[in-house]
Amino acid sequence: MGYGLYIGHGGPIVINPTAVIGNNCNLSQFITIGSNEEKAAIIGDNTYIGPNVCIVENVKIGNNVTIGAGSVVTKDIPDNATAVGNYAKVINYNNPGRYVNNRWNINS
Repeated sequence: MGYGLYIGHGGPIVINPTAVIGNNCNLSQFITIGSNEEKAAIIGDNTYIGPNVCIVENVKIGNNVTIGAGSVVTKDIPDNATAVGNYAKVINYNNPGRYVNNRWNINS
């Protein structure tokens, strides 16, 4: 886990020990970052993961990404994208990561 991890609400959060989480990641309640077979996800910097999101298996989530509530992520999500749905799909590249408000500045 990188610097600036922010957990916005109480509630269960399940993270597989093989997951890699970058700097300034915001995690909401009831999320799962898991794997049954290989390694879990690699999550980039400045990423917001909404409530009730499941990130399944070895996917790569880019930097500056927003994942909407209730999404099920089974495929890679590129940098600077907003993805939603079951199964999650990129819907736009308009201001992703905007909910990452408490960013840790490594240079400070």
